[in-house]
Amino acid sequence: MTWDEIVESIRPRIDQIHAAREGALSASRQVIQTSSKSIRHVHRRQYPEAEALLAQARELARVAREKSVDHPEVLYAGYLQDAEKEMVEAAAVVAMAQNRPLPSIDDLGVQVTSYLNGMGEAASEIRRFLLDEMRAGNIVEAERLLVSMETIYDDLITFDYPDGVTGGLRRTCDALRAVIERTRSDLTMSVMQRKLIDRLEQNGQ
Repeated sequence: MTWDEIVESIRPRIDQIHAAREGALSASRQVIQTSSKSIRHVHRRQYPEAEALLAQARELARVAREKSVDHPEVLYAGYLQDAEKEMVEAAAVVAMAQNRPLPSIDDLGVQVTSYLNGMGEAASEIRRFLLDEMRAGNIVEAERLLVSMETIYDDLITFDYPDGVTGGLRRTCDALRAVIERTRSDLTMSVMQRKLIDRLEQNGQ
């Protein structure tokens, strides 16, 4: 083949990669936005809406991956992994808030790094939900959520591999540990205050 023929044979391949990239980028942005909306509805206790948005995010992620499967340059791009991570986070938050089993990696059909980091971020995100439960006086529910956060952290730190393998999981775990420590302190203080108030009310009777 001449050089001109080689160049012309490459051009359609680049066009295909570009089209796949643009499609994956658009889908990834939609996955992130939809996942974020799903989490917001969880915090508002609007679970049917949260689950409907989560279903949309899962389908968008599936389509993005399906369109990219023939193009490794796109399939393993960071933006697709970030979108999957956000979707995993939303799925786990929806499950934890309703005391349901956590979704598995096979349930969600995502890469390992997306799953592990998404679970770590979900455990951090559920702190906001826990604090709302605590302020409402639902201490038992808050304690359940703290146990869930700690369980996820305790298991994630066992994946002691280089960041290049885990997608920066160590940083996610470091951030989660700090969130757990603050949450445990907040919950302990709330329980102590509740006991003090109960004791004062009993003495005043």
